Amino acid sequence: MKRSTKIALIFIFLLFSGCSSKQSPLKVYTLNTPVTAEIPSNNFKHKTIKVMYPQSLKEKVSQKMNYSYSSAEQGVYLNSQWSNTIGKLLEGTIIQALDASRLFKAVLPYASTAQEDYRLESNIYAFSHEVRGDQSHALVSMQFSLISTQTGKLVKIKRFTYKVATRTTDAKGYVEAANIAVERLSKDLLRWLQF
Repeated sequence: MKRSTKIALIFIFLLFSGCSSKQSPLKVYTLNTPVTAEIPSNNFKHKTIKVMYPQSLKEKVSQKMNYSYSSAEQGVYLNSQWSNTIGKLLEGTIIQALDASRLFKAVLPYASTAQEDYRLESNIYAFSHEVRGDQSHALVSMQFSLISTQTGKLVKIKRFTYKVATRTTDAKGYVEAANIAVERLSKDLLRWLQF
């Protein structure tokens, strides 16, 4: 074979292999901040609260979007991810919801050095896309603990779990359903904190 033919074949091979390895661009999603109404009177209007960074009991808290096809099988989306770690997104969403509600005099992030009256701790039990046969859901499950920093005692504890059906079985459908679940979580959390 002539040298020019070999070079032409190599060039054609590289051209086609480059075209076939193109990946779709990475899609980045975030959690919407729920619209929260002001709560006029409450027991905490002169108190401060610090929202601690959520801890995860099962899954690694990262930017990866988790999905599962069974209780033992789990994966992550390759071309879709969260705009920040899910822990940071949830922390920010909770802070914004609490701040907008005016339930407390001030709402502080966990990194704040200011002294607080209450601390809100949370554990993530589930935050993933669950696909079972032809059914697809966003699964969000978190437990919250309200702690008095003056006494160090647990004031109350509650676990919230939501399973919202997705319109599509892809990452976009999962994000839409996850945002609905987080909006419900925020409203239920505020209602629970009031009493």
